[in-house]
Amino acid sequence: MNYGSIKKYDIANGEGVRVTLFVSGCTHHCKNCFNPETWDFNYGKPFDKTTEDELIEALRPSYIKGLTLLGGEPMEPRNQERLLPLLKRVRKEFGNTKNIWSYTGFVLDQNLKLGRAHCEYTDELLHELDVLVDGPFVESLKNISLKFRGSSNQRIIDMPKTLESGKVVLYLE
Repeated sequence: MNYGSIKKYDIANGEGVRVTLFVSGCTHHCKNCFNPETWDFNYGKPFDKTTEDELIEALRPSYIKGLTLLGGEPMEPRNQERLLPLLKRVRKEFGNTKNIWSYTGFVLDQNLKLGRAHCEYTDELLHELDVLVDGPFVESLKNISLKFRGSSNQRIIDMPKTLESGKVVLYLE
């Protein structure tokens, strides 16, 4: 897996001050995507142990609320394999003192639970998430007043409650 960038002090992609990882590779190719260079799976730098260590260190300060995965597309099956060990390490190092958000153009109950994005890592990866912002960016539904999403079709999902209940539970801000 490659990544396009890391932001160590992000306040736009989840609650509080966050560390964000922009992974490379996306097959959605949403019209007017804000990050089209990350569509290429080979864009950026290889994600390796040094990169993972850098993310863990960036998460250490008490004022950092958590980690956010963006893209590109974190839920592309070929990215899930490398992201799962990262999320497990975040949980091992910080427990639930840091939350984990992920953005995806896939729809949880259509593509991630059963569809083309579902692979051997998906279920376990979803269990590591606190919040999933799902759905593709749709230009005709763009709304700049929405918090943490770009278009009105996208949902902010509370993953622990969703997994517990078996139905999508929206995250209350």
